[in-house]
Amino acid sequence: MIKQEFKAESKRLLEMMINSIYTQREIFLRELISNASDAIDKIYYKALTDDSLVFNQADYFVKVTADKENRILTISDTGIGMTREELENNLGVIAKSGSLAFKKENESKDGHNIIGQFGVGFYAAFMVADKVTVTSRALGSDEAFKWESEGADGYSIEPSEKAAVGTEIVLHIKANTEEDQYDEFLEEYRLRSIIKKYSDFIRYPIKMDVVGQRPKAGSETAEGEAPELESYVEEQTVNSMVPIWRKNKSELKAEDYEQFYQEKRYGFDKPLKHIHISADGAVVYQAILYIPENTPFDYYTKEYEKGLELYSNGVLIMNKCADLLPDYFSFVKGMVDSEDLSLNISREMLQHDRQLTLIAKNIKNKIKGQLQSLLKDERDKYETFYKAFGRQLKFGVYSDYGMNKELLQDLLLFHSSKEKKQVTLDEYVSRMPEDQKFIYYATGTSIERIEKLPQTELVLDKGYEILYFTDDIDEFAIKTIMSYKEKQFKNVSSGDLGIESDADDASKDAEESGSQVLFEQMQTLLSGKVTKVKASKRLKSHPVCLTSEGELSIEMEKILAAMPNNEDVKADKVLEINVNHPVFQSLKEAAEKDAEKLNLYTQLLYNQALLIEGLPIQDPVAFTNDICKVMV
Repeated sequence: MIKQEFKAESKRLLEMMINSIYTQREIFLRELISNASDAIDKIYYKALTDDSLVFNQADYFVKVTADKENRILTISDTGIGMTREELENNLGVIAKSGSLAFKKENESKDGHNIIGQFGVGFYAAFMVADKVTVTSRALGSDEAFKWESEGADGYSIEPSEKAAVGTEIVLHIKANTEEDQYDEFLEEYRLRSIIKKYSDFIRYPIKMDVVGQRPKAGSETAEGEAPELESYVEEQTVNSMVPIWRKNKSELKAEDYEQFYQEKRYGFDKPLKHIHISADGAVVYQAILYIPENTPFDYYTKEYEKGLELYSNGVLIMNKCADLLPDYFSFVKGMVDSEDLSLNISREMLQHDRQLTLIAKNIKNKIKGQLQSLLKDERDKYETFYKAFGRQLKFGVYSDYGMNKELLQDLLLFHSSKEKKQVTLDEYVSRMPEDQKFIYYATGTSIERIEKLPQTELVLDKGYEILYFTDDIDEFAIKTIMSYKEKQFKNVSSGDLGIESDADDASKDAEESGSQVLFEQMQTLLSGKVTKVKASKRLKSHPVCLTSEGELSIEMEKILAAMPNNEDVKADKVLEINVNHPVFQSLKEAAEKDAEKLNLYTQLLYNQALLIEGLPIQDPVAFTNDICKVMV
């Protein structure tokens, strides 16, 4: 046996392979099984043009066998095998892929695709093995050869014996160290989980000898006692082979999609809807996507990781491919399988290319279409979805400077003062009277609190509908949209409501009667707290309220104040006084006779307005003392 050295560049690549190209050791089994599947595919391709070959798929399989005692893991296949020359070329020269060359020579449109393309996956075995032995007998040959290597120092090839065509790879698993436990790659449950994770949809059976237990023959037990058990070994196929996404939709039932959802552990809930995509155009791919029913416990945290499972020809490449989903659809679960992806050398990551961009764009449109359909045809289900993930859609409207607002605005729902339920913007606009200029909204922590706001009185009195915003992102999203179907949004607490009313005349009368001097006095007393005190055009039964001028509303101020590292941004607050309320007369009398009482009333009304808005009172003790002064 003559030992041969790897070429210098191959030696460096092997060292890199073992130490850095792959991020997870378990990948080695995926690579070896993929190579075995390629070897069987090659026989299939040859059978297409060689009448002497009969391809009976039942005769072809991959076998994984663990020998814990001798620390041996064997992966064998019934594929095409390799000659001495092919062993030399494919295993002696790292990164020369026999599969890639075969694929180019045998292009086919029948649905079978060779997985391997780089010729480096085999060497992932050295991450877990200190010696690798490959025994192979090529199709049409009576001879077999053995390739053996202990790593970067080199390899040997010599004649060997093998009864059947195919390849057997024997890994001598490394000994455990303080940092690494290699024993796991000899455990049946661990091997099965790796196969299930990465190679579950390889089209050929992956077999293992599985240990089970059964009642011992001839053993009798008393009623109620557990029977005596014995262990037995049974060869089982441990992969599913035919992936659900490659089946015709007509073959599948809703239960099949739900079972797949549970098997893949996409969630503990039951999905509201699934999307099965089979695209055959500029890019070819299959996908199964799910819209979940419930919010994952960590969904609105930094720890949540979005993304779809990504397969290449049925082999898992990435657990979470974030590039396939925009952030606003990050709640979607599922998988994508494509033959057209450009992978990097380790097949663990993608090269960012046109194919990936096309798939992501198509998926985005499919998700939006499904949500629109759900909104139109299954409103109850959509509202269930929206309760869980509507906040994310609003973030999508607000983020990226509103770039996605046109895509998402028709998916938004808000509580309606008139309908007493969630409505879309389109539904609101369709009900607007001809004289209504704006889409009105009110903000607050709950529907109950908003319904009691004094600022809503005039709008409701005109018979106009108000949208209730109870989510902290609502107003930010609406200000990003700015207008919908040429109707601008208007906060009921904004300076000008665009509504003419009897209150306008009353406020004018108040100004003409000299009350403006009173308001200036009150403004001086509230210096630094409000920018203006004025007669209200919106209040009917309530004595006082706070409104705002400018783009920043009082509700937005509260939200920004709760954020870490806030810059103490303040809204320009206006204290509005109802000149038709008895309180106004008390203010006028105090201004004429008792400056101290005017200050007391002014502070009380201001603090009352703060409480209505849900804002904190700066000095609660002073406020309670002021109340006592009024009472005595």
